[in-house]
Amino acid sequence: MTTKILNVHKLGKTYDSGAKKLTVLDDISFDIKQGATFSIVGPSGSGKTTLLGLCAGLDRPDTGTVTLCGTEINSLNEDERAALRNSKVGFIFQNFQLLPTLTALENVVVPLELQGAKNATKVGKELLQKVGLANRFDHYPSQLSGGEQQRVALARAFSNRPAILFADEPTGNLDEETGEKVIQLLFELNEAAGTTLVIVTHDLDLARRTQRILRLKGGKIIENQLTEAL
Repeated sequence: MTTKILNVHKLGKTYDSGAKKLTVLDDISFDIKQGATFSIVGPSGSGKTTLLGLCAGLDRPDTGTVTLCGTEINSLNEDERAALRNSKVGFIFQNFQLLPTLTALENVVVPLELQGAKNATKVGKELLQKVGLANRFDHYPSQLSGGEQQRVALARAFSNRPAILFADEPTGNLDEETGEKVIQLLFELNEAAGTTLVIVTHDLDLARRTQRILRLKGGKIIENQLTEAL
């Protein structure tokens, strides 16, 4: 029996918008099997990034529950949720989110050092080599192109061998050719590591490369379908 690595049950999120309440997510339920590839699509404002943040424990829902890697995370305090993310979760963001004062290698090594890994530098170099940046170890983000920065972010995301990786519009700031190279690397690294991959994207072609597509509109699920990628 395949383990469910993420279970979302009747999730709801509302924000104050002036005198009104703005419902961003309403009664969202789904689950993801360990090792699966999964995409969340929908127009701007449909709640995609909010849902991703709730699934990763970056924010708390108003209603419903999220169970991540066997742990119901709503009841955890901030430190406990951070510890779970550090040990089980990887992230890739649209705007790379590299630390500007650290080199490429240092950016990759930081998560490992936080975990007390003794071979952090060796692992960091191996990952940067895998993403084609063996000659960029000592370069700072400002010295790298957008595609190179996202490849550093990819290496960093896999550095702690996450059980699940959340990618929020990973090609949003890249041109088509560079974006395709990054996505190819993402899927190759993901398959080699056996990681569960969850992608938020506007790109339906990218979404169809995952095994399941969850489609949101107005904060509600309007479709939850398998793809031919299975």
